[in-house]
Amino acid sequence: MRELLHRTRIALATPSRTPRMAVVVGRLLGAAFLVCFATGLYSHFLQEPLPWMRFSPSPAWLYQVTQGIHVTAGIACLPLLLGKLYAVYPQLFQTPLVRGPLHLVERASIALFVGASLVEVSIGLVNTFQWYPWPFGFREVHFALAFVVVGSLAVHIGVKLPVIARHWTTRSSAASDREDEVEPAASTASQSASEPPAPTASAEARGLTGRVFRWIDATPRRSPEVSRRGFLTAVGASVVGVVALTAGQSFRVLDPINVFAPRKQGLGPQSLPVNRTAEQAAVTESALDPGWALVVTAGATTRAFTREQLLALPQTTADLPIACVEGWSQTATWTGVPVRRLLDEVGANPDAPLTLTSLEAEGAYRQTRMGGEYSSDPSTLVALRLDGQDLDLQHGYPARIIAPGRPGVLQTKWLARIEVD
Repeated sequence: MRELLHRTRIALATPSRTPRMAVVVGRLLGAAFLVCFATGLYSHFLQEPLPWMRFSPSPAWLYQVTQGIHVTAGIACLPLLLGKLYAVYPQLFQTPLVRGPLHLVERASIALFVGASLVEVSIGLVNTFQWYPWPFGFREVHFALAFVVVGSLAVHIGVKLPVIARHWTTRSSAASDREDEVEPAASTASQSASEPPAPTASAEARGLTGRVFRWIDATPRRSPEVSRRGFLTAVGASVVGVVALTAGQSFRVLDPINVFAPRKQGLGPQSLPVNRTAEQAAVTESALDPGWALVVTAGATTRAFTREQLLALPQTTADLPIACVEGWSQTATWTGVPVRRLLDEVGANPDAPLTLTSLEAEGAYRQTRMGGEYSSDPSTLVALRLDGQDLDLQHGYPARIIAPGRPGVLQTKWLARIEVD
């Protein structure tokens, strides 16, 4: 088995499968994962802030940019991860498989990192299409796996630090690459001469091993078709391709070449995409009810505002983005009543934290919370109109929340109640 692993490893060796290539691709992959981790933490705590956390609503486009970067970098991780696996693939056939405790830690961290990374990137990509073919909650698992990925990456870097340092800035020599990747052929030959082959379980197993050896020996030795430069070009082109053809859902400058992203700017009711429809939320009847009124409560004071009464109050217009956790975003012009004006109507502090409730009967975001830093901002609106027209039912008619710098899932549609906490 040891000789079989060694010969397989030799057969897989190419100029593009070296420690230098693994380091070059690995540092790009590591940077992408760290960007995803940092922006993912920001998105998570915007949705579930700790008690002491406060977030500035300015600039209004901040979440639009950070979440766009998060999803775009996550998509870029896929070709980088596959490129990294290609570069280190022969390492699967090391001999012996485990050489000691440190080597065991190294291989275990690699296995954990690769497995967690593939799952993390895959479910993140599928989430952008809002398709959930699994029995677990995406957000919770995606958040937990992020720590597994970063932790196993840190262990892996620590174990492989000598190799990383050796190949970080200078092109490694062919001799150095061979030293890191495969045992010298002369050493293997001497081992084969001095050590008898390991006993096999049966004549059938010996026959199978012999056939594999003959196949490897009979494989034509030709110059590898994938050079170092060709490999890096292929990885780079793949990254640029997947980013350029999907990032238009987040960044308007790339919208003309947005071919593969699930959302495209300008498409949808009132030229704005929609994630959750009124039919999916089962609010069509209640949202169109002529008796609808927005209830605002502060302690013992409660007021109900019909849509006509809300329209009669002083209106504010603001250009604010809808930025969704799936990565797509678009800026639109919203008109409505500032939330702090409604708080004045019930005698509440303008910077009071709020609980917002939708007409939806159920759903993870049927009820959301808003910190005082948002409720006091003059551009946080109970929006009644979009781009000069009454809100479409799909965008939250008769009224919705729109606030600067907030994830789209917190921009509550089909608003029913505002309660001062």
